Parts: sequence; C-alpha cells; structure tokens
Amino acid sequence: MAPIRFGMIGGGWRAEFFTRIARELPERFQLVGVVQRDPAKAAAFAAQWDAPAFASYAELAAAEPDFVVLSVKADAHLTILTELHRLGLAVLCETPAALDLETMIAIWRLVEQGFRLHIAEQYLFQPLHAARLQVIANGGLGRVSLARVSAAHGYHGVSLMRQFLGIGFEDAVIRGKLFETRALEGPNRFSWPESERFVTAKQTLGEFDFGDRLGLFDFTDVQYRSPVHSHRVVIRGERGEIADLEARVMPVYGQPLTQAFTRNESGRYGNLFGYALEAMLCGDEVVWTMPYPNARLMDDEIAIAVAMERMGALVRGQGTGPYPYAEGAQDQYLSLLMHEAARTGETVRSGRQPWAG
Repeated sequence: MAPIRFGMIGGGWRAEFFTRIARELPERFQLVGVVQRDPAKAAAFAAQWDAPAFASYAELAAAEPDFVVLSVKADAHLTILTELHRLGLAVLCETPAALDLETMIAIWRLVEQGFRLHIAEQYLFQPLHAARLQVIANGGLGRVSLARVSAAHGYHGVSLMRQFLGIGFEDAVIRGKLFETRALEGPNRFSWPESERFVTAKQTLGEFDFGDRLGLFDFTDVQYRSPVHSHRVVIRGERGEIADLEARVMPVYGQPLTQAFTRNESGRYGNLFGYALEAMLCGDEVVWTMPYPNARLMDDEIAIAVAMERMGALVRGQGTGPYPYAEGAQDQYLSLLMHEAARTGETVRSGRQPWAG
C-alpha cells in the first residue's frame, strides 16, 4: 500500500508527534506539507521535517493529502474546520473537540453535512490500555460494571472510562469534587526543575452513575510526568477484575487466576533487533501485538500512529476510522459536566446531545 499522505496545520509540541512518526515510518506515512499562521515558523517547521510550507489551506488541499491533521488551540477549531470542510478535506483533529457545548454542536452540524472528521484520541490505542480492552473483549471479566480511572486528565480519562465500561451515549448522573494538596513538582515536557520545589496539586474526582455501570474519575494535575504519582486503573466485572498490571479472573469456578500484564521487547540481553516493543501479554496470552515491528516509538507515538493509519484507511474506503467526532464530543461534554459538578458541589445530569443520534 502506498504511504498515507497527510498535511499538518499547526506546528507546536504536539504536532511534532505526528511528524516524528512519519520520519520513523516513511513506508507508512508521508507529510505532504504544513500550514501555520506565522510564515516564518511554518518555513522553519517545514525545513525541520523536510516538507513544503504552504501559505493557505487551499494550497495544502491542492497537494491532495489523504487527510489533514489539525493541531492548533481548540478555540480556533470551528473556524478552521469550517474552511477545511468547504475545501473537501478529511480531518484528524487534535483534542479536545471544542471548549464548550455550543461550539461542539456547531462542529457537529458540519459532520451532518458529510464532513469526514475524526478525533485524535489516542489513549485507547496505547499498548497497555489496548491490552486491557482486549482482555475485556475476550470475555475474561464477563460483563464490566465498574471502571476507576486515574491515568489521564479530563476528556482523555472519560474516554478510557467509557471504553472500559462499554458506554456509548447513555445519560449519567455526575458528581464531582476538587481537592488541593502540597506535592513535589515533577518534570515539565523537557526536563526536571533545577531544584526541589513543592507546588499546589489540584485533584479532580468524578463519579459517573450510568444506572447499571459506574465510572470513577481521579486525576491530579502533577500526575502525568511525575514518577512518584502512579497511574491507576481498576476495571471490575462479574468474573473478576483488572487492577493496574494484574488481571484476577476465574474462568473455572474455584480456580482463580492472577495474571500479570507484561511487555515483550526486543533488544534486550542477546537480542540484536534493536530496542522496541513487540507485544503485550496477560499471563501467557498475547493480547496486543506491535503493528510497527522494530519501530523506535514510545507508547503514545504508537497510539497516535494507529489513529493516523485508521484515518488513512477510512479515507481510502478500507475502514471505519480511529475515533468519530461524536465520541470525542461526548468525552468532552461529560468532562465539562464533571468539572462543573466539582466546581459547584452540585449533582448534574447529562442530556442526550445531537451527535448521539
């Protein structure tokens, strides 16, 4: 198959995830050009990633990409997406879908007109989360009734919670709480602070009661990069549970099994293939296989590459895409309600939105 051709709008830190993937996997992805608001920055970004800089979205469209990655601030999404839809382009849009409900509905109206728009929600494709989802899909837990997620902020955490529970657009009763505490400052995107410092850590707790299933959200804003603030996931079903890196299940009554999630990696000990992730196992069962053998990609890049590949397949009529706009909008909608409940202390109820069908 010919490489998937994508264009880039934006050029910040997040945009470089997509371009690094294309550089690592040139047989799979090709960057056909970039548009940025600042021409000088666009030229520098294009030179860094060996692609042309275009002055307009129309010029980018003329390069005939399979789709365009939109990686700009969310408050600009509606204006840009409206123009990209007019040009007939398919778009993989960085998260969040929008910052408020009114704008999300306005973008949905474009989708109703046939706009091919998916959201670059990558967490469900990260190897460990994908392995957990496969154990659920294989029936190892039976019917899942509870998911406690402390692994990602806002809409990302809500997305994982919905995926683990098998929740679509069902309504929820939502409660929330904010809590502040003193914590060690962790590293930023690039390095550790020069000296030990303490900061005020803000923790958000959310409860999503879907009637027959319960989602619990827990995230602290220092959690992403701090090695002393762990990511925690509990998924409970009728036949057992997943707790962090273990699955405790009972496929045969009276014979409980505890199975660990482990990583198969090349490049260790006597292996000379180079260091790369090969598979995820649960016990002795392979529950996830690396789609890009020998690629030197971190887990988040693997997940984004999967989203890009699925978007390319959608545009070429060979798949359903990575994450439809409706899913990303629902994640953000529920996240907004959770933060409202946490801020006010009031219980809120979600209502069915236009994208829910």
